Amino acid sequence: MTEMHSRVARRIHHRWRVTTLVVAVVVVALVIALASVLPFSSETARRKVIEVLSARLDAEVELSELRLRVLPQFRAEGVGLTIRHRGRRDVPPLISIKRFSAEGDVFSLLRRHITRITVDELDIEIPPDRNRDPLSDRNSPAAEPPEGDSADMARAFVIDELLAKNARFVIIPRDTDKLPKVWSIHDLQMQSVSLDRPMPFTASLANAVPPGAIETSGSFGPWGREEPGQTPLEGKFTFERADLGVFKGISGILAAKGTFEGTLERIEVHGVTDTPDFTVETGAHPMPLHATYHAIVDGTNGDTLLEKVDASFLKTSLTARGRVVKRPGKDGRTVELDVVIDDGRLEDVLMMAVKTPTPPMSGALKLTTRFELPPGDRDVVEKLQLDGVFTIANARFATPVVQNKINELSRRTQVQGASQAAKVVSQFAGKFTLRAGELALPHVTFDVPGSAIRLSGRYGLASEQIDFAGTIFTDAAISEMTTGYKSLLLKPIDLIFKRDGGGSAIPIRITGTRREPAFGLDKGRVFNRDPSGDPPRRAPAR
Repeated sequence: MTEMHSRVARRIHHRWRVTTLVVAVVVVALVIALASVLPFSSETARRKVIEVLSARLDAEVELSELRLRVLPQFRAEGVGLTIRHRGRRDVPPLISIKRFSAEGDVFSLLRRHITRITVDELDIEIPPDRNRDPLSDRNSPAAEPPEGDSADMARAFVIDELLAKNARFVIIPRDTDKLPKVWSIHDLQMQSVSLDRPMPFTASLANAVPPGAIETSGSFGPWGREEPGQTPLEGKFTFERADLGVFKGISGILAAKGTFEGTLERIEVHGVTDTPDFTVETGAHPMPLHATYHAIVDGTNGDTLLEKVDASFLKTSLTARGRVVKRPGKDGRTVELDVVIDDGRLEDVLMMAVKTPTPPMSGALKLTTRFELPPGDRDVVEKLQLDGVFTIANARFATPVVQNKINELSRRTQVQGASQAAKVVSQFAGKFTLRAGELALPHVTFDVPGSAIRLSGRYGLASEQIDFAGTIFTDAAISEMTTGYKSLLLKPIDLIFKRDGGGSAIPIRITGTRREPAFGLDKGRVFNRDPSGDPPRRAPAR
């Protein structure tokens, strides 16, 4: 009897064990099923992520929410992630992410790899280095992680692929009065993302001014823990369909390509640009413009140091050096250049500024000028400022009427017996300034055989109005410029215009327009001049 009771008890116990096991399996299966379809919040995991990121980045980290899904694949979804460089409450967070998701499988996680992270509304804002001027410190190495952190960094997780949509990359200027430099990134893709190594990337950006599309690829990192602005980067870029028409007074579609390297705060760029239809509205003549350049971009304020620019249009080349900088109290940036043309053509330059089918003059041009283009919603010609010197050799006028007058002037003003060329070439030299669309020539000389002319005056680029006054110094006396009885009648006039050393000094005035200039005697200066004045030194022919 006792044995029978024992058997019954064992059977009941066995059935409860089986039932319990079945229930446990069902519960586990239910939990697994729920975990595979229903994410759950993990406060412990959220705190762990904050702890790890804080240690890896030496940063203050906040994460509003983290939800996990374990099966069939690991997936994490986060909201409100901000990473702030420790102690930098004077600037916005270094990284802000509105939402993100991470995916992986068990085997990848065991190898410390996350298959993919997708980020929405990523903001990266790089604060300025508080102790360094990026443009002046040319050889500063990127900051290295502290000695004790290298092994820890190497054990960090690796993100096989990172995808970001609608991201912004912001460089915060050192000067608080200046606006940040902002790049909008449509698509960013990075591979093998880890803080202790260079990370390959590709990105598509929209440039604001001038509007155009930038495609870039390269590598970024290792991350500069102490100074994020010292994080190295390198790569290449293309800039397509940049519409120069946003700048009043010029137009054309620019394309550029090049390479870059350096740190986030100081980027060296080598590039080439081509604008096949570059046009200045004043001249309205499209022409191909090609340039190569070496520039250094100060990431702390967006200013650019132009180490060298070599540009060419038609058959003229120029070299320029300077800066593109933000001036206090002005919106936008000012271009400041020192420009040199050593062997240019006058007709190429005039094609930019004059609307005639052919340029009014031709000749060999040398020019040195200070070039300044301030910002502002005005025509480029109106705000462009120039201050320089020039020489023009072997100049000829395209209009036969004008050239014939020059030929006749040369013929008449030479002393008898001097050899005379059928076509006279002129030599020019002088100083010039350009302000508010008006070209001022405070000192210019104009030489032809038999005459030297000293002039000063102004010319309106848009109005084409001319207003010049000066003196013609001739080798011949007034009476020697004609023959017969006219020569005898003009003998008394020689005394009025006589110049010490022989010849004449005749005050003249040139007014009217470029198309219809009016040449005449400046009667108000006939008796108010210095007859002993020397003619200007004639520019050498080339």
